[in-house]
Amino acid sequence: MKPQTLQMPPAATGLQAVAGASIGSSVDRSSAIFMPKTLNRRNLKKLTLDAPSSSAAPAGIDLRDPDRKASADELISHLQNLELGLEYQITMRVEDLVTLKKLGAGNSGTVSKVLHIPSKKIMARKVIHIETKELIHSQIIRELRIMHECDSPFIIDFFGAFIDQGDVVICMEYVDCSSLDKNLRMTGPFPEVILKQVAWCVLSGLNYLYDHHRIIHRDVKPSNVLLDSKGGMKLCDFGVSRELINSIADTFVGTSTYMSPERIQGGVYSVKGDVWSLGLMLVELATGKFPFGDNSNRAPDSILDLLQRIVNEHPPSLKPEDGFSADLCDFVDMCLKREKERGDPHKLMLHPFLQGCETPEFKSEVKRWAKNVRRAQKGKAIK
Repeated sequence: MKPQTLQMPPAATGLQAVAGASIGSSVDRSSAIFMPKTLNRRNLKKLTLDAPSSSAAPAGIDLRDPDRKASADELISHLQNLELGLEYQITMRVEDLVTLKKLGAGNSGTVSKVLHIPSKKIMARKVIHIETKELIHSQIIRELRIMHECDSPFIIDFFGAFIDQGDVVICMEYVDCSSLDKNLRMTGPFPEVILKQVAWCVLSGLNYLYDHHRIIHRDVKPSNVLLDSKGGMKLCDFGVSRELINSIADTFVGTSTYMSPERIQGGVYSVKGDVWSLGLMLVELATGKFPFGDNSNRAPDSILDLLQRIVNEHPPSLKPEDGFSADLCDFVDMCLKREKERGDPHKLMLHPFLQGCETPEFKSEVKRWAKNVRRAQKGKAIK
């Protein structure tokens, strides 16, 4: 087969919702935006809620136009004045957030574990540096609105956002067992029952994003799936981070390794591209190594060589002779077919591999595993 020419797709990724660094406590100008929708839902999370504002939403940036550009001043002004007609609000201010732990950093921002003093709620605080990125300002506004509107147990929760010294500060749910890539490095390959939980939760999150918001995640990978100590798994970084365009090196060494062949070739991206990424992730979590990585005799010479292999070689697979069930092997094969033959998230939810995911016995087994992971984390730092 003649090798196909690669076309570089738009850059993507950067931050992880559990990776970041601390933020200084100085305050320039800040404003709270996009507050939670209902009192009951947020009270379940034990947040302190303020009385509603009666002011109407002012006119501002047109969020419907994807080509609309916003200057830094326009973005700040819009966020300061935006009201969504919500019943209840949480006031987010930089002085109310105490940094507890540095979690990681990216070229475009940082994330920390913080305490929100008024509510006594532990949160993850992401800071996105935007002062020189006018092309993405309206994208940030539009996708923060989407984050606010999301209400799914498979999507990371959003508590509020504000502007501080020209940066967008986003306060999100803190998930206590970190991301799947960090857990893989600590525990080694995941047992099949956990692979089933990963597939179930990721597909449920993808279906929610597309069915309710017409969003394609575009960045499914182990570092963007977060685990809690009860065994729940949640998708993060489905919108804002993919707009933070950096360098080719920063972009392609990371997210590009999970890109589907059609996306690498510059084709139209669909939700089936996220399914491909899920398939690669399952192979990695099952074997302990990335299927196109450098742990074989045919390690790629460069990132471009890696992308050529993803496009031109047969997709990776799992084999029953290696101890994997026939259902898991078939499920992975369905995820890693070429686009026209690849399963979509709704059809894959009906696959035999995912049967029984909602039974008490299954949930109990997943919870036991997650508790063991949490105990291991407390006794051994994740690097």
